[in-house]
Amino acid sequence: MTPVEIGLYSVIAIIVLVYLGLYIPIALGVVSFVSIWLMRDNFTLAMNLLKIAVGDSVMEYTFATVPLFTFMGLVVSKAGLGADIYEVMNSGFRKVKGGIGMATVGANAVFAAVTGSSIASASVFAKVSVPQMLSYDYNPRFAVGVVAGSSVLGMIIPPSAMLIIYSFVAEQSVGDMFLAGVVPGILLAIAYVAAIWTMGRLTPGFVGGRSGEDLEWMTWGEIAEKTLPIVGLILVVLGGIYTGWLTPVEAGATGALLGLIIAFVRRKMTLRDFWDTLLETGHITAAILFLITAASIYSRMLGLAGLPNELGDILNETQLSFFWIMVIYVALMIFLGTLLDTASIILIMVPLFLPLVEPMGLSLVWFGIITVVGAEIGLLTPPLGISCFVIKATLDDDRIRLKDVFLGALPFAFIMLIVLIILIRYPALSLAILN
Repeated sequence: MTPVEIGLYSVIAIIVLVYLGLYIPIALGVVSFVSIWLMRDNFTLAMNLLKIAVGDSVMEYTFATVPLFTFMGLVVSKAGLGADIYEVMNSGFRKVKGGIGMATVGANAVFAAVTGSSIASASVFAKVSVPQMLSYDYNPRFAVGVVAGSSVLGMIIPPSAMLIIYSFVAEQSVGDMFLAGVVPGILLAIAYVAAIWTMGRLTPGFVGGRSGEDLEWMTWGEIAEKTLPIVGLILVVLGGIYTGWLTPVEAGATGALLGLIIAFVRRKMTLRDFWDTLLETGHITAAILFLITAASIYSRMLGLAGLPNELGDILNETQLSFFWIMVIYVALMIFLGTLLDTASIILIMVPLFLPLVEPMGLSLVWFGIITVVGAEIGLLTPPLGISCFVIKATLDDDRIRLKDVFLGALPFAFIMLIVLIILIRYPALSLAILN
């Protein structure tokens, strides 16, 4: 077999193995290692490339953002800041049709700015928001759909683990990726709120619910008490990066320290909780760094196989325009999203398409936002739909089936697709803060 054929079969083998349940880094690393060995018929070369992949990835200073932002997100979640911001939003939207759903979106957007995890958002708001919506007679499918849809904001609004992974795969600045995610994340949140308002008038049966007239208005003192800690964290982390006062690593360290202080001052964290949070941070960090190391050897395998160049030649021969290249890219991501998680899609697709996008003079920061938003649609689509599974497992309510979660999330997946098309059409939206 030619190197190109080996590379093509390797990509297919990786997708099949991941779909069959093999741990993603193992599938990426082992298949890539064996493919390099077969292509060059040189075991020593394959071993040396593996050593270089490990050394060039996890040894970089900027990788410190992974444990720091992970720790900050876990601490903030345990401190109960997600529930606090939800109560404030709920008080503001209480008289609007679908108001509790809008409050969930708003609270998720703010919570995402300090957690960076869709899974954490789905878990927190499944416990906080869904029971309250059900108590106000909202349609169960709408209730879980809102939580599932808005949970993806955690992977778009910085700090985001997926933006960090993309930044290392594409060799882009983590700080630039974080700043580029702000406007698209806010745009998606606004689109969700507008969609809920529209659904409340056009399809009231799907939304259901009654006015929350019995919900009391919060005093300004209560609002300040519940919002100032999380707003302060956002200003320190993102404001520090934007002004250049803090590097992403320093911003992560500062945010983690402030989050820890808030949690202890509010007496939301014991020493035992602190230890558990450290262990969980270690587990998540190890998993992400293992992923990036495997992605590094995978990228080298693709380069040796010449697969990106071959794909570029095919597209040049067919004279496909930028529009059709993006259609193919988005379609592949959405298809893979039904089978794989977001990290897998980024690690498999980006090394293939990056050599095609770069010569066009397109911003790789913008391309990263498109990649993350497109891959995140997969969190809401069956059969994998990780956010949907997390919500079902968190609720443990026999009245709500997994089918209900997927059907409830479907309108929000469609809204994500519309926002993705807008972001592709108007790249300036992603680069607004950077320019």
